Amino acid sequence: MTDQRSVTADTASTLQGYLDALVSGDLDRIGAFFAPDATWQIHGTMPLCGIYRGSEEIMTLLSGALGGLFEPGTQAFTFGAVVADGETAALEWNVTGTGSATHRRYDNDYCGIFVIRNKRIHAVREYFDTDHVREVLYGSTRSSTEVPA
Repeated sequence: MTDQRSVTADTASTLQGYLDALVSGDLDRIGAFFAPDATWQIHGTMPLCGIYRGSEEIMTLLSGALGGLFEPGTQAFTFGAVVADGETAALEWNVTGTGSATHRRYDNDYCGIFVIRNKRIHAVREYFDTDHVREVLYGSTRSSTEVPA
């Protein structure tokens, strides 16, 4: 029988290691945290939203798409507490920076649910203010009440 406390501690420790790698910008270290069949789901209707499947697609998202959305050297992360129970962890964080497309200040709060097994991230579900992303990072003023085509 698996000790639930041990699984919870491994989940929290793995997520903290991933966050440390993310802040350092070490792409190889970041990529090593993802299971080959991991998924990352971003909720919303922007170009960035959808389900990324496999560690390669996730790393393309993290290294390419997000990197180009901010003026170099302006993106910063602030992390809240990791709350873990078994294989699931919840995390709130904040991202600040300057949008490349608009040169406007970006300041957005995020929430993510991580599923971690055997010290690898298997799934992430991410939530944030998509209107703020759309306006500051994409330069679009489409109202959140408009229905996408």
